[in-house]
Amino acid sequence: MRLIGVNAFLILGDEPTLVDAGHRGSGAMLRRQLAALDHQVTDITRIVCTHGHPDHIGGVQEIARASGAKVLMHPADMERLRIRFREVIRGRPAPGAIIAYLTQAPTDVIAAQDGDVLPVLGGLRVLHTPGHTPGSICLYSATRRLLIVGDLLQRMRGQVTLPNYFFTDDMPLARRSIARLAELDVETILFSHYPPVRQGGRDALRALAS
Repeated sequence: MRLIGVNAFLILGDEPTLVDAGHRGSGAMLRRQLAALDHQVTDITRIVCTHGHPDHIGGVQEIARASGAKVLMHPADMERLRIRFREVIRGRPAPGAIIAYLTQAPTDVIAAQDGDVLPVLGGLRVLHTPGHTPGSICLYSATRRLLIVGDLLQRMRGQVTLPNYFFTDDMPLARRSIARLAELDVETILFSHYPPVRQGGRDALRALAS
């Protein structure tokens, strides 16, 4: 689902699940795309946020209000979004801290913890993969060999690469998270801002991790 500033992902089934929600104002785009699939926004039961940047959570409140969906996010990013101004300006301000200060945190959030399994795609496992942000998560379906990576990975000139240096809080930690992903049996990788890798995902992850 193309929303404002991001590729979101809609998983249909008994409990339709939206992964990420775009910038604020993405609700109208979502409704149009749902209508083309003979669905409506009230069909969505949960919204999973891969991390707390505004292009991923800006539309959460609007879509959650319209749908009644539960909102899931890792607690480390919810904590980060409560950052105070004095923490932002302390020392040499980091881009991630400034972004967190300027981003409105969603309300009524349910914690998405490492190892949680969502009842879609035969069991969609939450993997806490910090680095891009403290609470970045990826979502893994073993039965589909499919991995949703948020912004932990990019795809540049067809190659899977490290996340954006400017917007990543802790690149060494991100590398360790990527090494964890390289242990998974993955065929398909879905990115938030790039075309998917449809085959050979495990080899791409192992090459990057090494």
